[in-house]
Amino acid sequence: MLPREELLQGSRDPEGLAPLVRLAEEALRTWEPIWSGFVAADLREEAEQRLGTLSELSLGSEGGWPGAERRCLLLQRAELAGSDGEAGPPPLAGLIVSGNFLFDPAEPDDMRRGLLAAGAEATELGDIWLRGDRGAQLVLSTAAAERLHGRTGQVRTVEVTLERVALDQLQPPAQRSPRELTSVEASLRLDAVASAGFGLSRNRMAELIRAGAVRVNWQPVSSPSRELACGDRVRLDGRGELEVLEIQPTKRDRWRLRLMRR
Repeated sequence: MLPREELLQGSRDPEGLAPLVRLAEEALRTWEPIWSGFVAADLREEAEQRLGTLSELSLGSEGGWPGAERRCLLLQRAELAGSDGEAGPPPLAGLIVSGNFLFDPAEPDDMRRGLLAAGAEATELGDIWLRGDRGAQLVLSTAAAERLHGRTGQVRTVEVTLERVALDQLQPPAQRSPRELTSVEASLRLDAVASAGFGLSRNRMAELIRAGAVRVNWQPVSSPSRELACGDRVRLDGRGELEVLEIQPTKRDRWRLRLMRR
């Protein structure tokens, strides 16, 4: 048995981590590789940090495309990693959500809620990205794709149709190379710093923050006036991550920022 209490102590998400600990115990006991359902990036990061300290356990992950944020975790004995006994990729597929969002624009979280209402489970859904006003594409489990294929659903006020496709038929967001940026801002407010880092207007960034599309250090933030500090990581749905590397005051009572965009 694993030291479960020790692994869970001080966790940011003990309810999410506990099932992964149980899967790790099962993989060690049975000598069979096990794939988890999709987990959010913050939970995956914590699981890798905590379970990665176990010498007998090997961890991997797959999200259906190289830049995936939500991923399935592969838990297996370290002796099996790279051997003939290693598990193959998880059974994943793509889904196209089609509808006219010209007059009622949706965010990825709106799409997720619509798919949950249509019969998907949270752990069956991977990354979701928008296709302008035409709908969205996403990665999900093969089982969920089979259940949802051909159905209709509703996202906000828009009726959508759902079509299963192979992963290679998806058009995921372009991957960005890490890029360091510098900016001088009048304040350290989230909307000011994030608008500079992500290249959006400050008004648009404030709207996205209030809509729940922005997280700071993995925690949802709804206040544009939230002040940032050195080391903070800002994630914007569909646009990646911004890390505050350095903050220096200027002679004119402004702030010179060094940022990393990923």
